[in-house]
Amino acid sequence: MITRLAERELTTRFGVFNEILYYNGRAEAIALVIGDVSGGEDVLCRVHSACLGGHVFNSTECGCAGEMAAAQQAISLAGRGVIIYLDQEGRGNGHLALIKSIPFKKGGHSQDEAYEMAGFDADARSYRPAADILVDLGIRSVVLLTNNPKKAGDLRRFSITVSDTLELKL
Repeated sequence: MITRLAERELTTRFGVFNEILYYNGRAEAIALVIGDVSGGEDVLCRVHSACLGGHVFNSTECGCAGEMAAAQQAISLAGRGVIIYLDQEGRGNGHLALIKSIPFKKGGHSQDEAYEMAGFDADARSYRPAADILVDLGIRSVVLLTNNPKKAGDLRRFSITVSDTLELKL
């Protein structure tokens, strides 16, 4: 179960979003919304996980900041959409897992392999909070902005209608 805690207008370089803060009993999540999405079909949607390196420290080792910017821009241009920001650093394993996986990643392994070699799950993220937020917002179907098609399947498992996926252009 997810609870809506607070909301405000958030001015970004891509436009003014309605920022809605949620809590599911374990972690906070944020929905950034532009336009009227209630009852909407084929609403542009980005489900985005936290990334300290990319979002806070401006790391060039990942594409997280660029993906967030591309999603904000696409939704702003469309005039309607939602970005759901989940506190799931390191693919849900935490920042320690990310740090411990770096030597394996630099050794030529995929990120999934690097996490497993460091003793963590390849991907421990849960998209249940995102699904709950989409339901709370009254969205009937989404066009998912993602470079990871697995997210669409995960959302569908929680009864979210994903009508299409679009790759983010960085």
